[in-house]
Amino acid sequence: MKTKRVILLGATGSIGTSTLDVLSSFPEKFRIVGLSAHTNSDKLLQIARNHPGARTALTGILAEQREGIDFYGSTAAVQLIESLDADIVVNGIMGSAGLAPSAAAIEAGMHLALANKETIVMAGEILLPEARKKGVNVLPVDSEHAAVFQLLKSRPHSEISGIILTASGGAFRNTPLQELAGVSVQEALNHPTWNMGIKITIDSASMANKGLEVIEAERFFDMETDKVSVLIHPQSYVHSLVRTCDGILYAQVSAPDMKNPIINALSYPETLVSDFAPLDLAGKNLEFYEPDYRRYPMLKLAFEASRKSAAYPTAYNAANEIAVEGFIRERIRYLQIAEVVEAVLQHDWSDAPRDLQNVFEVDLRVRAVTEQLLDAQGV
Repeated sequence: MKTKRVILLGATGSIGTSTLDVLSSFPEKFRIVGLSAHTNSDKLLQIARNHPGARTALTGILAEQREGIDFYGSTAAVQLIESLDADIVVNGIMGSAGLAPSAAAIEAGMHLALANKETIVMAGEILLPEARKKGVNVLPVDSEHAAVFQLLKSRPHSEISGIILTASGGAFRNTPLQELAGVSVQEALNHPTWNMGIKITIDSASMANKGLEVIEAERFFDMETDKVSVLIHPQSYVHSLVRTCDGILYAQVSAPDMKNPIINALSYPETLVSDFAPLDLAGKNLEFYEPDYRRYPMLKLAFEASRKSAAYPTAYNAANEIAVEGFIRERIRYLQIAEVVEAVLQHDWSDAPRDLQNVFEVDLRVRAVTEQLLDAQGV
């Protein structure tokens, strides 16, 4: 395999940190040519010093200009991509801000290792056909979708009758239901398995994150919504399962370590010899149980948004982003996140986005509606 030129977006976050660890293990296979961060300029410049010649971008709107940073502002990641020749872009940007860079990578003909699920939730029906037309591989980095991708590699779509995504259950999987109304932001950040950013950890607690993954799986793997399901699996060893038309389940099993899906995406279509957190199943207990919608109303809302399709998945995502920010800033309580999102989804979002500009317009409208609801429901 020739040396691949890599652009790493979100280099200072959890996906970025894991990607840097992976790349350092294969210096002859990969070379970083571009790096982005949101506001952490110190860490970005520190990383860049270890990768001479790499161009840099700082995407925060109020980012301070510093020597060694090439691009600034909300379009900086897109400018970075457009300025470089690269083989693959790792998109570890959080939230809807990752959509435009994903589109830019596809437009430039660069393969895309995608940890930004909002790209597919908001615009998968637009971008995936465009990627196929350009011969661009869009490779999932989320552990669940990466697992499904591996399980489906040797099987025709016609043989698959269902996909099962697993979930840890988040910080509140054992919290008595009557106590959820009073939980704090700090309690929501106490994830039992993964070390992630603030927003995604809260999404894990509410299972909004898994809801987005349901929508992503439906679009990524061309499955009907009702053929995608979720099981709580506290140990987080089984990342996903597929059921074939003969009723047999096949599972992808590995340690809960993001380095595994990252190296699989970066090296595709090859498989590199690696030894990232090998799992020994001896003595391990594996549990699975159905999620309770009383505990996880955001998951139920995601299935409803996925079934309605059109702009409802975009509305679900944008409303959740605003509501979670409201919870973090103590404008609303934890259980009000789902109440706000449900109220937003009661609006009419039945006009399917025609292009990316239309997606962004819908996203802005949803955010305005959600802010109004937040003001009405505030603590």
